[in-house]
Amino acid sequence: MAIITFPKDFRFGVSTASYQIEGAYNEDGRGMSIWDTYSRIPGKVRNGDNGNIACDSYHRMDEDIELLKELGVNTYRFSIAWPRIFPKGRGEVNQKGLDHYHRFVDKLIENGIEPLCTIYHWDLPQTLQDEGGWKNRQTIEAFVEYSELLFREFSGKIKSWLTINEPWCVAFLGYFVAEQAPGEANLQTALDVAHHLLLAHGRAVQRFKALGIPGEIGFAPNVTWYEPFSNRPEDIEACARISAWFMEWFCDPVFKGSYPQILVDWFAKKGAKVNIEEGDLEIISQPIDILGINYYNGTVSRHKEDHGTFDCEHLDNLFDKTDIGFTIYPDGFYKVLMDIKNKYGDVPIYITENGATYNQDPVDGRVRDDKRIHYLKQHLTQISRVLSSGMNLKGYCIWSLLDNYEWSYGYSMRFGLVHVDYQTLKRTKKDSFYWYSKLNQNYWFEM
Repeated sequence: MAIITFPKDFRFGVSTASYQIEGAYNEDGRGMSIWDTYSRIPGKVRNGDNGNIACDSYHRMDEDIELLKELGVNTYRFSIAWPRIFPKGRGEVNQKGLDHYHRFVDKLIENGIEPLCTIYHWDLPQTLQDEGGWKNRQTIEAFVEYSELLFREFSGKIKSWLTINEPWCVAFLGYFVAEQAPGEANLQTALDVAHHLLLAHGRAVQRFKALGIPGEIGFAPNVTWYEPFSNRPEDIEACARISAWFMEWFCDPVFKGSYPQILVDWFAKKGAKVNIEEGDLEIISQPIDILGINYYNGTVSRHKEDHGTFDCEHLDNLFDKTDIGFTIYPDGFYKVLMDIKNKYGDVPIYITENGATYNQDPVDGRVRDDKRIHYLKQHLTQISRVLSSGMNLKGYCIWSLLDNYEWSYGYSMRFGLVHVDYQTLKRTKKDSFYWYSKLNQNYWFEM
């Protein structure tokens, strides 16, 4: 057996998001979010599920922090619910919401767990959506107001911040593919939304720096890896286009101050363009301190005319899949991380999401999720590879601590290290929980 090791200062953690775990959707002054609205539209979410209760983590804070403590992680990546702070998106502050997060962050710190906070993980206040949501540039101003309040409130407590989680999903799943809230389908709108998200990110970074808040700030794009089927130029170009849709479309403006020309030209053929105002790219390209990376899957792809948006066919059947249908391609994890290093330099990176869906329920009180453990071993081996290759990688967070509300899949997909019975809300630690706990104690595992 090979021994895979990690440096003792490496940060191991887990990740969650507010709407997916908190519940208490109409308590203590919280306003409605776009996901409260979207989940109530018939046919949009599997089984008509919603996040009204979710894992009830709003009320089970102590129980969940005890799980984190037993797990032995030194980092917890979570998100704050914007409508719990500003029920109308801006203006009047909901003190009960702030008080909840202060208690939560204080308890994390008391237990030796560093908070890694995502400011926006998709739960936009519905009142802002009623004004156009991320299509409306005024939403950027509301986001800066919201961000500044958090910076001031939690200065000195929260030292690691991520502005926006997976802007690709917000823009393209929400406004082009129409598989997530608010469920629109227009390429031009999606490009406008993506640009506004990047502007909101840049403006928040500017405000963070201007206020002199101690700590580090960045954002968390989701990436994947498309391996060309052959060395034919058309296969290479097709993979370059679709890879850029996930990574370069969001990272190039931040790190280089420009959009990738390969996609600018491609979108122009589709009749769409980025509507850039004077000064926008200077705002977006504010220097960041950290980069969060979310990676789940990859595949081998090749050019196929008129196949999808990018003339690119995926050969997913070459790979095993998790229960959600994601291909398992660990080597792609190494390749995409090294590609980021080569393109953008040595920005400090946290893996903010990586994990697998396997839908086992407890049998005799035990959840035997060996496939999840194997998936984690495969991907953590790639983490060890990039560390050995000199990458400035600071930490790794598994998605997720708990089985939770998985967006349009409702409660049908289980990513957690802890099983949640959605009827009783009982938590049951899976075999993967105990495996990860051992890794957190020893900083090594056998492959």
